[in-house]
Amino acid sequence: MVVSAADSLTLADGSSHPTGFWAEEVVESVRVLREAGVEVTLATPGGVVPTVDKASLDGTFDEAVTSLADLRSPISLSDVDGSTFDAVYLPGGHGPMADLAFDADLGALLADFHDNGKVVAALCHGPAGLLSAVRADGTFVFAGREMAVFSDEEERQGGLDVPYSVAGRLAALGARVVAGEPWSSTVVVDGTLVTGQNPQSTAATAARVASLLA
Repeated sequence: MVVSAADSLTLADGSSHPTGFWAEEVVESVRVLREAGVEVTLATPGGVVPTVDKASLDGTFDEAVTSLADLRSPISLSDVDGSTFDAVYLPGGHGPMADLAFDADLGALLADFHDNGKVVAALCHGPAGLLSAVRADGTFVFAGREMAVFSDEEERQGGLDVPYSVAGRLAALGARVVAGEPWSSTVVVDGTLVTGQNPQSTAATAARVASLLA
């Protein structure tokens, strides 16, 4: 599981907005996967201890975030040996828009997993990390693949003036973006690519990943 190490996002107007990972998407994904018998290792760019987006703390997942020891000692993304893992999972929060979208280590890992038929999963704003997977010849690794991502309508309703549309950039690179109803549990499975649209899709996304790994 590759978690964003970003703690802020520069908005469209140039101002800085505090962000990080979305609590539910990490905590619930880890819970569902581990209950299914999946071993989960957390990684971040540089091995930085990730920051939780305070907007995702409403009392429901606060204690779970604090007690999840993996968040206090992630491995460095650059040290990940893809041959020792069966899947890569990208949870959201706006953080991935600030760092994972441009991370060369992640891009190389995603290309390797794609080319070897391994499971790639991304949730909510996690698909921003897929933007890093562009080959040396300029082709997008996931061009032509069907996927879900936090929709522009959900972004509008959320009220944050984000610097770019993740759905728009993915579509521009050739992805086939599917949008479910705002805030509905929407999961898209295209071969070994599993994507969920929003926090409401967390448990279902993790369950589909666990099913593919089984």
